[in-house]
Amino acid sequence: MKTRVIKTWTKMMITAVFVMGLQQIVFAGTPESVLNKQDTLMYKAYQGRVMDADNKKPVVFANVYLDGTSIGTVTNSEGEFILKIPKNIKNNVLGIAYLGYKNELIPLKNLESADNVIYLEPSPIPIEEIIIRTSDPVQLLMAAIGNIKNNYPNSPEQQVGFYRETIKQNRNYIEVAEAVLDVYKASYINDFDFDRVKIYKGRKNQDVKKMDTILFKFQGGPKTAFLLDMVKTPGNLLYEDLLEYYNFKLTGITKINNKESYIIEFDQKDNVDFPLYQGRIYLDIKSLAIAGVDFRFSDKGIDLASSELVRRKPVSMKLDVESGNYLVNYREINGKWYLNHVRSELVFKCKWDKKLFSSKYTTMFEMAVTDRDSENVNKFKFRESAKMSDVFADQVNYFADEDFWGEYNYIKPDESIENAISRLNRKLKIRD
Repeated sequence: MKTRVIKTWTKMMITAVFVMGLQQIVFAGTPESVLNKQDTLMYKAYQGRVMDADNKKPVVFANVYLDGTSIGTVTNSEGEFILKIPKNIKNNVLGIAYLGYKNELIPLKNLESADNVIYLEPSPIPIEEIIIRTSDPVQLLMAAIGNIKNNYPNSPEQQVGFYRETIKQNRNYIEVAEAVLDVYKASYINDFDFDRVKIYKGRKNQDVKKMDTILFKFQGGPKTAFLLDMVKTPGNLLYEDLLEYYNFKLTGITKINNKESYIIEFDQKDNVDFPLYQGRIYLDIKSLAIAGVDFRFSDKGIDLASSELVRRKPVSMKLDVESGNYLVNYREINGKWYLNHVRSELVFKCKWDKKLFSSKYTTMFEMAVTDRDSENVNKFKFRESAKMSDVFADQVNYFADEDFWGEYNYIKPDESIENAISRLNRKLKIRD
């Protein structure tokens, strides 16, 4: 089968370099955000955990938002969240939503500032209660692609995003970096207008000793996060000419934001000789909007994935991709769907020639859109924008005070990441 080469939104450019020494890292700067910056005393923070009401397990990556507004965040891998709400906003209802669960709306007056536990009720949907317009999943996907102009914003908007990336060597974090992003989000109907991303405020921690023989970096970071918006950038999955390389199957119905959605499972075909994906696409039944995609490198092509992802490595090192997992979800606001949260996790196995032991590196990034503005839109210059060649961790400063984020919403770190930050901070103090 002839391989068709197109720009993929999942291409994370990994650079593994033999290191004799490290250059000093400098701060990239703090361009002015166009969204309103409120005084840190003018907001109230709410912290809590979202749990499954039946099994009492955390609900991971659930949407947490102020109902009727664009303010929001997502839960972490332990179901925890923190949401900062400006005191001058009159709306007083917190919303929680995740696929397969009933939406939960809670008046803020019923919440404490911390230690809130919120239970979501699973929402199974008997298939006999749903009228399926067609059993052909490809027809549904083609209709969804044709409906993009109706389901997604036709005009650009300004967004604030929170971005975090981490690198683990075996079980230990060796890098944590995060930032607030200014984003020019292009229209979904203009194929010649592209998203632009720049760092507003960021910080990092690194453990250089762990990387004494390999400087393991990955490129593209914040830029790649927005390339995962497959409605805007179809890539190797929703690009129409590539649909023929997949097997699709309509497998069920679930609920997202209290609305029924089709579940379409997919995997690359057996005779495809380049790496594609397998996973699930969620289509809103009424509008046929793409509400979310959960996917990974297919088992059928994973052995070929390293050629797609690795930019540079030592000749004497063998590097294999063990897994690549991705998550993209959208949030509906007043009849339009907006990019809400993306996540990527790649696992690499590295082994030097003539050495007995190998190392495993896990790279993760996630981005949540925490605010948006359709009126005050600033299309900043392309030269100010993040590039695919950028190494995000080289552009931000080292971790500082605990109140670094001020009024900005962010994704609450997992407990293991918080412990890693604390450990890395102590090492930095020792070196000073």
